[in-house]
Amino acid sequence: MRYLCLIYDDESKCGTMPKAEADAMMGEYFAFTEGTKKGGHHLGAEALQPTQAATTVRVRQGKISTTDGPFAETKEHLGGYYLINAKDLNDAIQIAAKIPSSRIGTIEVRPIQEF
Repeated sequence: MRYLCLIYDDESKCGTMPKAEADAMMGEYFAFTEGTKKGGHHLGAEALQPTQAATTVRVRQGKISTTDGPFAETKEHLGGYYLINAKDLNDAIQIAAKIPSSRIGTIEVRPIQEF
């Protein structure tokens, strides 16, 4: 079964992290990604640009409007994702718990809707 692991972090904390700590975390991410590939769980993954690069789009009564920035003002923002293959939800949770940001942020695990 496929699951999307959405990675939420506090951008203000990530931006102030000492370089050595940020480099170490990136190393952990590279190792995690390699491990999911070797384990047959990896289907895809991407990191997102900071929320300042976001544009929110709405269409109301046929008219497009845009707003700079994220959809919601929250402390934690979507920073990236992993699309994984797991046996079941418990397996997906165990994989998500190994994502480095699970220690400082939040990982939302959602099953992919199959049509």
